[in-house]
Amino acid sequence: MMRHAKSSWDSVTGGDHARPLNGRGRRDAPRVGEHLAELGLGPEVVLSSDSERTRETWRLMAGHFPRAEVTFTEELYLCDVAEVITALSLVPPSVETAMILGHNPGWEDVVDAFTGCSVTLTTANVAVLATWAESWPEAARRTDWQLEQVLRPKEL
Repeated sequence: MMRHAKSSWDSVTGGDHARPLNGRGRRDAPRVGEHLAELGLGPEVVLSSDSERTRETWRLMAGHFPRAEVTFTEELYLCDVAEVITALSLVPPSVETAMILGHNPGWEDVVDAFTGCSVTLTTANVAVLATWAESWPEAARRTDWQLEQVLRPKEL
């Protein structure tokens, strides 16, 4: 689970959905991507909100994960737990590592629903979750995922 990097509130056109990243966000996103790659946590599949700030976050990280297949979808824009479960249920069975890239409110609720752990996810934070299941639909229904770690750019 990754929350998008820091966005700019200076943009006045296009509304919330069209807000780009600010300077800090543009610095943090590639650093987080590099750290995930160093840890061997590269996603094979990325399911992302289709907002400008999530698209830009991924563009700045993508070079670290050249084989990842990314899907941008409106359904993950400001979504809830049920929509994340639906998205994860569609991940192909051959995939071992997936990334969900999106927003708060919602991402902290998803981590809590999957793990029972309350976390704060500020911008560009990644909650690394793990579970074992026969399939992604089964995994998406589980509530006993492990919260392995929370990566924060300011700690890298």
